[in-house]
Amino acid sequence: MLYELTFEGRNPHELESLPFTDFAGLGRIEKDLEELVDTHLLDVLFEDRALMPIFRERPMQAEADLYALDSVGDLFIFELKRSSASSDAMVQVLRYGQDAGQWTYSKLEEKFKTYSRNSETSLLDAHREAFGLQTPLEPLQFNRHQKFWIMGSAADDSLIAAVDYWKRRGLSVDFLPYRIYSIGGKYYFEFFALPYDRHQNPSSAKGVIFDTNRSWNEEAVWDMIENKKIAAYGAVKHVVNYLNPKDIVFLSHKGLGIVAAAEVRGVAKDNGPDERYRDVRFLTPVPHKDPDIKKFMPFSQVSTVLGKTFFWARTIKTPYLTVEEANSLLVELGKALA
Repeated sequence: MLYELTFEGRNPHELESLPFTDFAGLGRIEKDLEELVDTHLLDVLFEDRALMPIFRERPMQAEADLYALDSVGDLFIFELKRSSASSDAMVQVLRYGQDAGQWTYSKLEEKFKTYSRNSETSLLDAHREAFGLQTPLEPLQFNRHQKFWIMGSAADDSLIAAVDYWKRRGLSVDFLPYRIYSIGGKYYFEFFALPYDRHQNPSSAKGVIFDTNRSWNEEAVWDMIENKKIAAYGAVKHVVNYLNPKDIVFLSHKGLGIVAAAEVRGVAKDNGPDERYRDVRFLTPVPHKDPDIKKFMPFSQVSTVLGKTFFWARTIKTPYLTVEEANSLLVELGKALA
């Protein structure tokens, strides 16, 4: 929870709890909360276990608000409340789980294609690429287990009791509270990472695996290298704001792996309406402009070196790296590029 801390002289004087609101208090609908979780929070909430969204609730359908897969094919089912959540939410999510638990791979793929609006790419291939797997999962490996998350701005005693009851009986279910605060005319969103918050302070020096935008523009990587910058484009250009001076960024080139590393310098800048960038100083050799980059570190090797699974389908590949992890990866990358 956020608190306002006041001081009297050099000593803390008062700890005053700030009132909070919720999506209902803002006049927003649950779809706004779905959009927030789907497009921004999944890669933050589950920084150590990234999730791939595959389906969202349709109007007038008895469906959970959001469905997602992890790297081993388990299905996460989200029930999102724009205000407080009661024990009815537990009943809802169990009903959705009973239905979703019977979905075959074909059913999951059908829902994924509806969500992604891409009838060409199979769920097997999209999942393999998103998580950097060397081989795709077998169809029977999908949806072997279901995991439930209920999100709301507060929980009553009946929901807490219901969640605890089912957890004691082995069901993977949690309640994730969030708060929205209005401070100085601006709104602030806070969530509570369970069971404890392992997220790094984004303002601290860190390592970041950053996409080169190859899916949309083959020339983007060369623009970054030639102009010594790291850039993002269009609807995701804001992610450049997550970088800070002294961060080490690793350029992730789709289909290959990490092709270079650099240290971030300076503030975020805009290059027209569709690009935001930061200047960098490269720490490794950089590839020469060539359709076929010869030297790189494969994604599988990155995961081996760090002992982590990454969600490769976003511009910033979560989780962030500690300084120690970034330096270890930098050493191994130097060997791969030598």
